[in-house]
Amino acid sequence: MNENEISRVIVGCALKVHKALGPGLLESAYEECLFYELDKEGLIVQKQKPLPLVYEDVKLDVGYRVDLLVENKVIIEIKAVEELNDVHLAQVLTYLKLSGCKLGLLINFNVALIKHGIRRVVNNL
Repeated sequence: MNENEISRVIVGCALKVHKALGPGLLESAYEECLFYELDKEGLIVQKQKPLPLVYEDVKLDVGYRVDLLVENKVIIEIKAVEELNDVHLAQVLTYLKLSGCKLGLLINFNVALIKHGIRRVVNNL
């Protein structure tokens, strides 16, 4: 599957989770449920995957963790905030650059309609 096909499955699963739970829960609850749904779809998903920073030739573990990494291609950053802002987008773009992935989805579950809480972030390498 390519990144766009994977993202369609992710969005479908996010819709299902949001429909069942609605807004107002902690990010960790949405993360667990989305992980469960993606796993049910047969996708390879890693939770809280460490993401090292490589500076010059040194690999540094500075505490970056990707919420969900799907098929080693798409990063999902989950939020449960009043509104997404530029720092959230910058976070996903940084994760994309550090990982070498091309596509990230920033998903805010704290919205009335989940379609208003999903932002695609593309790393043009």
